[in-house]
Amino acid sequence: MEIKQATRIQTSILNAAEKKALVYLAERQPKWVTSDMLTFIGFIGALIIAAGFILSNININFLWLSSFGLLVNWYGDSLDGTLARVRNTQRPVYGYYLDHTLDGINESLMFIGAGLSPFMKHPSLALGILVLYLLLTLNVSINAHLRGEFKLTYAKMGPTEFRLIIIIVNTLLIFIKPLANLCLNLRIASLTLELGVLDIVAIAIIVLLLIIYLGNFYFDARYYSKIDPKKDTKND
Repeated sequence: MEIKQATRIQTSILNAAEKKALVYLAERQPKWVTSDMLTFIGFIGALIIAAGFILSNININFLWLSSFGLLVNWYGDSLDGTLARVRNTQRPVYGYYLDHTLDGINESLMFIGAGLSPFMKHPSLALGILVLYLLLTLNVSINAHLRGEFKLTYAKMGPTEFRLIIIIVNTLLIFIKPLANLCLNLRIASLTLELGVLDIVAIAIIVLLLIIYLGNFYFDARYYSKIDPKKDTKND
């Protein structure tokens, strides 16, 4: 089965340095380490992230566990494809299916875990981020099929930058107690909303993701309309 692979578009801030690091790590992996094994390690990392966030209800220092999970997830999720390319053992059909199916599962675990932490008063905001993230993922897959372009970054931000931001936020929450205990009461008409620090971060991320998604939808729709114009149904 011949599969034409989409062109990967990676323009994130850390892309150049990350690519060198991943190739370096891939070239030094033991022979018994496989791409499937690394994909599974990425899944384990997502479980650790979720567990760290949930356990932070007991002790805030469990956020270190969540940050460790982000490193594990990066190692497995970012290195699996690089290892296959370095060893020339790519499996375009199976690899695409497995990688992106687990990506959806991993993202669900991470966002649900964050929503169940004590720093987010409204878990629905975490689900809102998850929905928008999955919509962007779906948009990437559609463009990979129709346009032959697999876009991995938006606004110079990719999964690696996103993980780094979460690690920074976790660290700030651990060391700055007033930040961890922040509670903002937002009054909308007769409704008062209590917002924790992650609620505020989540609202900012939702606004950003919504702008990115709607912007890409608009420009992609215009592009496809030009290459697939309306047919003239008038009779001569």
